[in-house]
Amino acid sequence: MTLFAELKRRNVFRVGFAYVVVSWLALQVCDVVLNNIEAPDWVFQAIMLLLAIGFPMALVFAWAFEMTPEGLKREHEVDRSQTITHETGQKLNRVTIAVLIIAVGYFAVDKFMLSADRESAAIESAVEEAASSALDERLAKQATAAELKPSIAVLPFVDMSPDKDQDYFADGLSEELLNLLSKIPNLQVAARTSSFSFKGENLEITEIAQRLKVAHVLEGSVRTSGRRVRVTAQLIHAEDGFHLWSETYDRTLDDIFAIQDEIASEVVAQLKLALLGAAPKVKETNPLAYSLYLQGHHLTLQESADGFKRAAELLQQAVSIDPGYVAAWAELSAVYSGQASAGLVPIDKGYTMARQAANKALAIDPAYVRAYSLLARISLGYDNDLAAAARYLEQGFELEPTNHSIITQAARVAQALGKIDTAIEMGKFLVARDPVGSRGLNVLGISYMYSGQWDNAISAFRNVLTLSPTYFGAHYRIGTALLAKGEPAAALIEMQQEPDEEYQVKGTAVAMHDLGRQEEFETLFAELRDRWGEQWPSEVAHVYAWIGEADAAFEWLDKAVEQNEDGLSEQFDNEYFVSLHDDPRWVEFRERTGSSQAQLDKIKFKVKLPD
Repeated sequence: MTLFAELKRRNVFRVGFAYVVVSWLALQVCDVVLNNIEAPDWVFQAIMLLLAIGFPMALVFAWAFEMTPEGLKREHEVDRSQTITHETGQKLNRVTIAVLIIAVGYFAVDKFMLSADRESAAIESAVEEAASSALDERLAKQATAAELKPSIAVLPFVDMSPDKDQDYFADGLSEELLNLLSKIPNLQVAARTSSFSFKGENLEITEIAQRLKVAHVLEGSVRTSGRRVRVTAQLIHAEDGFHLWSETYDRTLDDIFAIQDEIASEVVAQLKLALLGAAPKVKETNPLAYSLYLQGHHLTLQESADGFKRAAELLQQAVSIDPGYVAAWAELSAVYSGQASAGLVPIDKGYTMARQAANKALAIDPAYVRAYSLLARISLGYDNDLAAAARYLEQGFELEPTNHSIITQAARVAQALGKIDTAIEMGKFLVARDPVGSRGLNVLGISYMYSGQWDNAISAFRNVLTLSPTYFGAHYRIGTALLAKGEPAAALIEMQQEPDEEYQVKGTAVAMHDLGRQEEFETLFAELRDRWGEQWPSEVAHVYAWIGEADAAFEWLDKAVEQNEDGLSEQFDNEYFVSLHDDPRWVEFRERTGSSQAQLDKIKFKVKLPD
């Protein structure tokens, strides 16, 4: 018998053809599955390699072995009169035909049904990519324009004291200088969150400046010993790392304000730009009050119960020493607001004291911009008075249109008023001016969520987490956006990573509901009601609205209104309430709370961002 005839008799050709057909179909399935689970490319390549190696092995196997009624045997052990290779060949033909039918069906579905969806998705992706590219291009243009202006970053000064216990003083001095230079209209100063993000990192000045998109960097050190203080400051041209100016000040603490003035004046002089005008002057206070203020501010930034409590004590001492110390009064207002918002003191008491302290600051200095931002925060979160918040912010904008605190609050007011495009523009401005700060990106992400731009929102919050991996609310908001897109499994992963416990429980509960895991949902929802329902009834209302129980949602919303829940006026466009929008009670509720769109449209809020 010829070799060809023997190969045919032993079904080697049939096995080879069947192997190729089955392998092709297996690769199509693997391609779809691996793409959906986002497996790395090497997994598919490894499967292809294994199938390729298996082909000659299958041919050798078909040549060397034969299927018999007694099972698999070596070919030379089978009596030719007892062979059933013909029957085996027929079975292989049927298997091959069946696989070919499946393959043809798959090809038809892929060609005539799925291709249209892919083309649509490709067009949508291209549109999104174009929009994203346009945004990136616009931000790049803003950054380029910013580079043409005089610009500077003030890095946190290093504590060189023997006991390393003056970190608050070094940080405070840096921030005071930053705030002082920020008052110069034509000088662009990197925000505190960006400048201080490099604290403790061993990076070259040129790299820091490149990330912050500034032309100059001011850095220095502080060393205290008793009443003596040594401050060293140096101004660096970022492009080449050249020191434009350096000075060391050996003074007493009584001279700390004069040191700040001299540093600011020298910075302006060294930049040699007449358009900057004269350097602003720091407002002097009692040195002990100043030290207490710096310690209090340092503790406020910790945003903890103990930090707020100790900060309030220190700041109260500061204003008792110097009742005219405007910055200390403003800081006290921030502390009281923080305590009220976190539920550490009764809400009415906390916000009443916060308002009194902010008004005290304005009575001392009507041009103190931070006080307007603080009063806007109180009007927005506690009073639910958007008109008053808008007025305070308009006054703040007139005094200092580049103030990050004012712009951040203004974005929140714009969101609450339904002016989402304005809020997005403000978010983009904050990101352009504070490129490595997470707060501006958070503002932008929330604005995208209010406009239903889920992918842009997710991208913004991913960048927030890149800059601040433990940022409260970022994972929760990514999860919420994924829920809105109909992706509960991915949302669950995000919700479970959220560091804020209340957000984690609430978000996980909603994701469990959408996944059909009812028992787990009920357990978590009960925990949300029991632990946080009294303080944050609107959070419970969110869940009831999401699962379609409108009666319960309105019941909990009424509780939120009755107790004047903090931040309620900012929630009415929240994605969790979408299911209530067609309910007649929703219109009545918005009217009753003064938040219908017609009522909001009557509120004047016109602010213009700097070019």
